[in-house]
Amino acid sequence: MNKFVKGRVLSLKYVFKGMWLLITGEPSAIVQTFIFLAFVALGIYFGISTTEWIVQTVCCGMILTAEALNTAVEKICDYIQPNYDKRIGFIKDISAGAVGFAACSGGIAVIIIYYKYFAQII
Repeated sequence: MNKFVKGRVLSLKYVFKGMWLLITGEPSAIVQTFIFLAFVALGIYFGISTTEWIVQTVCCGMILTAEALNTAVEKICDYIQPNYDKRIGFIKDISAGAVGFAACSGGIAVIIIYYKYFAQII
């Protein structure tokens, strides 16, 4: 195996380690993961379409990606400036806002997906 391919395979170790650290160590990501698992169960229960699975999967990935980046920004900010600083606070708020945008978009998408299924039950 050439050096490039070997390096890419080795990098997967760090990818999965980072994913695991996020979903087991960050309270928001833990909650989001359980919510996403609930949506997987709902998708199976209602038999959502392939397109709906794609949208749901992309939305969940988008939210966890935003959460990961937010966590990284917050950790870097805390490392650089452990004391309160309004400029660091601004950076952290903007980073948290990115998660909010992702969550709102994802929330709207799953409402659109599941509304018709719940409307049939009611």
